[in-house]
Amino acid sequence: MRIEILDTTLRDGEQTSGLAFSAEEKLSLAQLLLEEQCVDRLEIASARVSEEEYSSAQKIMDWAVQKGHENKIEILGFIDNGISIKWIKDAGGKVMNLLCKGSLDHCTKQLRKTPEQHIADILSTVELAHKHGIIVNVYLEDWSQGMLASPEYVYELVEGLNGAPIKRIMLPDTLGILNHRQVRTFCGNMIEKFPDSHFDFHAHNDYDLAVANVFEALEAGVHGIHATLNGLGERAGNVPLSSVIGIMNDHLNYETNLDESKLFKVCKVIETFSGIRIPQNKPIIGEFVFTQTSGIHADGDSKNQLYQTELKPNRFGRSYTYALGKLSGKSNINNNLEDLGIQLGTNEIRKVTERIIELGDKKENITQEDLPFIIDDVLGNGSLNSEIEVLNYSLASAKDLKPTATVSVSVNGIVQQQSSAGDGQYDAFMNALSEIYLRLGHSLPELTDYEVSIPPGGKTDALVLTTITWKKNGKLFKTKGLDSDQTVAAIKATTKMLNLMATKEKVNEV
Repeated sequence: MRIEILDTTLRDGEQTSGLAFSAEEKLSLAQLLLEEQCVDRLEIASARVSEEEYSSAQKIMDWAVQKGHENKIEILGFIDNGISIKWIKDAGGKVMNLLCKGSLDHCTKQLRKTPEQHIADILSTVELAHKHGIIVNVYLEDWSQGMLASPEYVYELVEGLNGAPIKRIMLPDTLGILNHRQVRTFCGNMIEKFPDSHFDFHAHNDYDLAVANVFEALEAGVHGIHATLNGLGERAGNVPLSSVIGIMNDHLNYETNLDESKLFKVCKVIETFSGIRIPQNKPIIGEFVFTQTSGIHADGDSKNQLYQTELKPNRFGRSYTYALGKLSGKSNINNNLEDLGIQLGTNEIRKVTERIIELGDKKENITQEDLPFIIDDVLGNGSLNSEIEVLNYSLASAKDLKPTATVSVSVNGIVQQQSSAGDGQYDAFMNALSEIYLRLGHSLPELTDYEVSIPPGGKTDALVLTTITWKKNGKLFKTKGLDSDQTVAAIKATTKMLNLMATKEKVNEV
């Protein structure tokens, strides 16, 4: 059985508190979701919201028409005497998701109408949309409470819409109140009573049951599932697309068009655009979810992949990592050394392992990038961590002028100096540094992420931790700097990166 996937990141996901995508971001995400992630349908906007919403919908529809995707783009519309229909048509839209009331309370207390009046209004709107060549799906808003408190109303509503040109009926758990047993029963009842209708299920995550509820809706026989990237959405959010991919491919064996190899890339893009970070332990896409911490687990993996499952990281464009800390064993160390291209003898590995466990007991945060320095410290070389020294720098910023930086760096004992401008003080510093390294015939790694952490309390003299993620030869690594000044903290993290690069080169030569 093939299941349709509707992604509503650009509509329902944008209802995340404080989130607003630009028209350009929406277009980029639409292109990624349809052409790389390969979702079947994409809900991109709500009619009548704003000029920016209209502009973004127009841009997406212009692109979609060129690519033949126009019937995959959907826009939320309302029963408003045709105003939404005109808005959608003028924007180039071909599909309207009509918001209707799926519970008796919403119908009688919010709309202040009888069920018969509401059904007549829906049919009138559907007929008008049909005349304008717009395909209509209907949302039964608050359907979950409708099934709990007024199922007869829900059945009367759907029965009243039978025969109208409605392509899909969408069943939202609007407030995320259902559990998996209720979803299985309620979706099953809908399918049993209306076997010729196409039903979608739309899950919210207020009780952290969205994934389980999607599982049961699919088992009950629904034809489509709605999701958002990274679980974005109002309150606790919607069901994450990443979780939908996992359960459908590994537990239910339903067919979809989704390309799971592109998932992580697309989720990282939405993380950047939204400014909302992916939790480090979020299944499939979190930073730590393919990291083994225990030495026993690393040992089992090295012998026969004993601690690995079908949920393999390479499916999603990722790889296994092995954490370094007090639970590390020789297998953890060996896996990290192998990844770095460093070879050590048995006695040397034992000494390094003991040192890592000692640091882990002190709650030190140990990364793969720290390994060359730990090796140098343990083996007594003592000469690998000061190849590069930032001797001096001057940073200047003035109104209506680009920030500038003058940097003096010692590289292998030779002093290099360079001045440059940039979009910010740190950018100017990096531009000067890049010119120095270019002059020396080297290139710096690509900066892929820049994270600043400050303690609560709002004190202006508080220490700032700057964590920078770099990419070199296709591999990501992080360095950190701590200072009361954010830019200085970033420069310290950058200096660590420079020495790390030099250290790796020297250790590999030994």
